[in-house]
Parts: sequence; structure tokens; C-alpha cells
Amino acid sequence: MGIRAPRRSTVALAAAATLASTGSAYVGVRNLLSGQADQARRVIPKSWDVPPRADGVYSPGGGPPERWHRGIPFDLHLMVFGDSTATGYGCTYADEVPGVLIARGLAEKSGKRVWLSTKAIVGATSKGLSGQIDAMFVAGPPPHAAVVMIGANDVTAMNGIPQSARRLGDAVHRLRASGAVVVVGTCPDFGVITAIPQPLRWVARNLGRRLARSQASAVRAAGGVPVPFSDLLTPEFQKAPDVLFSPDMFHPSAAGYALAATQLLPALCNALGERAGDPAMEPALESRSDDATTLLARIGGIGKLWRRTTGVPAPIVAPVTG
Repeated sequence: MGIRAPRRSTVALAAAATLASTGSAYVGVRNLLSGQADQARRVIPKSWDVPPRADGVYSPGGGPPERWHRGIPFDLHLMVFGDSTATGYGCTYADEVPGVLIARGLAEKSGKRVWLSTKAIVGATSKGLSGQIDAMFVAGPPPHAAVVMIGANDVTAMNGIPQSARRLGDAVHRLRASGAVVVVGTCPDFGVITAIPQPLRWVARNLGRRLARSQASAVRAAGGVPVPFSDLLTPEFQKAPDVLFSPDMFHPSAAGYALAATQLLPALCNALGERAGDPAMEPALESRSDDATTLLARIGGIGKLWRRTTGVPAPIVAPVTG
């Protein structure tokens, strides 16, 4: 299932952009987008299921994880923070969850025992990262490494791009100050979600790309490593949505999460100084289209369109490596 906009949607978007400068079309454009947001909420289910959890200690050579308790030996402590994509929402089995895939991969590449613990929460935005890190300090010593996946809910909740990026940067700074290396998967691409109709999908994609760029800058400034999920291999999801999306057609499937893990693991290994095959890392996110935000800024009340977050972030887009 591709994401080519129907002709009528393209025409509607062009007409909206043309007429918005008159002021008389503001209400019409806003009503169009508001109606499409309501339609998307009806199509995309709210997250209620509990994602699989498999926290524990992973050893080289595979096998089931050991449930961690005081006294269990480990070499590296990995924590995962963020939203439902960080929890692996949409996965059926624990072995499919991105945190597990990364922990197993890290154990194999490093030859060390990796303790995985997950603080991510379904439906979280950047506003929740501070609480997740607070919970980390309450639970015990900080980890050696942290993976963060966040951003899509900030777009649907209209939290503000500069503010959301700043909150992420603050979270990375706290983690770095605790001694952890930090790898962040930035906001994914809304453009591949066909459940969101056009032109609303165009609006969400544009905002998400702007947020991803701001996130990458904030993460670098705080000493972390940004991994750009958006704009890397979106064609993979366009070509095989039935494989890479879970049944809700919003979250990744196990195969989609595997793509994300193959992008995050090399960055994490490099940050830790472990050998990871030395893959070429992608440069920072760069928009390949005009940042057409003038119209959006002039349509009053657009924030109300997505204010009631669905609790389900957009799918992860990551390249196949190896």
C-alpha cells in the first residue's frame, strides 16, 4: 500500500495554500484538517495493550535472559527510554522488542553480559522523559548506555518543536552527566502512514521533519548521538507496508523494529567503543522538500487538531544494514 496522495487531496491542498492568503479561507482549511484528524482517530486505534517485556541479563551466545536481582553479575547496563516505539508496542513476542534486539546484539558484539531495563512508557512525549530519568535514579545506579526513542507524540500533541527538542536535550544532558552514553532515535516519518489522510498527513510529516532536525541538534549539543529514523529508508515502508507495519498499520511490526535495531545498534556500539563492523553512519536529517510552514502558522487553532494524542507514535523508518 503506497502513500501517493489521491488527486482530490492534492488539489485540496493546493487550493488551501492558494486561498489561505486571503483570510476568508482560514476557517475552511482549519475545518478540513480538523475533520481529517477526527477521521484518523477513528481509523487508528488507541494503545491499550501491554507491550511484551523481557528485561534481564543477556549473555553472548543467546539463550533466555536471566531475571536480574541483586548479586547477578553483568558487564554493561542498558536502559531504554521513550514512547511506545521504545517499548516495542505492536510486537507479539519479547524477542521482537527493540530493546531486546539491541541488548542481544550488544552482548554478541562485545562478548559481555548486558543487563536490559526499560523505562519507556506507551504514549509518552518529551515531557515525560524527565520522569523516566527520575525513575532511573530511584531504581538504582545509572546505566552505562541509554537508548531513547521519542518524538511522534510530541507532533500529535502539538507540544511545540523548540520546547520538545529542548526537553530531549535536557534529558540527554542528565544521562550524559550520570556517565551514560546516549543514542537517540529521532522523530519518525509521518509520511508513510496512510491511515492519516491528505493533506493532514502532509502537515504532520512537515512538523515531524522539523522536530527531527531540532532533536538532532539538541542531542548533539548535549553530547548524545542522534540516529535519524526519518528520511533514511522510507521507501522500505512504502514498498512493504504489510510486512513492516503491525496490524494497526501505525506501529512497526517485528520486522519494522528489527530495522530500527539495526540502525541503533551500530551507533551504540561505536559510542561504547565496541566493534560494530564500522558501518557508515548517516548524516544529520536534512529536509528534501521545502519547509512549507507559513500556511500552518497562519491557520489559527491548528494545535487543537491533534491535541488529544492517540498514544500511538508513528512507525520507525530505519535502513537495512549488513
